[in-house]
Amino acid sequence: MTQKLDWISSKIRNQKQLQQRCAAWRASGQNIVFTNGCFDILHRGHLDYLARAASLGSRLIVALNSDASVKRLKGAQRPVIAEADRLFAVAALHVVDAVCLFEEDTPKEIIDLLQPDILAKGGDYAIETIVGAEAVLARGGRVEIIPFVEGYSTTGLIAKIHAL
Repeated sequence: MTQKLDWISSKIRNQKQLQQRCAAWRASGQNIVFTNGCFDILHRGHLDYLARAASLGSRLIVALNSDASVKRLKGAQRPVIAEADRLFAVAALHVVDAVCLFEEDTPKEIIDLLQPDILAKGGDYAIETIVGAEAVLARGGRVEIIPFVEGYSTTGLIAKIHAL
């Protein structure tokens, strides 16, 4: 049991540690896929999205909005799940290689720091509206838009729970 918990905890890193890990992965010829989001109340849509993102490259990094960032973006009632628990849940997924928090409202700073080879975002975005897309493309990387799985959303789940 302890080994499994250590394996999960080892994937949770601060941004500086993650920058070093990315350098090591690149030095061994691996490419880096990056995505970000709140990932509040993990559901099938999230899991499908993360699996598809992971399939785009060698290593998947997920940057999670901090609790303060989620509140600013989604309102005072969010997140439902605290950042430490969201970090642990995302790190526990086999398709995720590393996870970290970011405090800002956009992932621009962490994208600039980590310099991913592939930037993945969900189907509600157009490349022109994806924060960090220009920087990734300018370095010769690519931006991938992953279609949503219909019928799954955190907002929908919250509404369903409130209706009970």
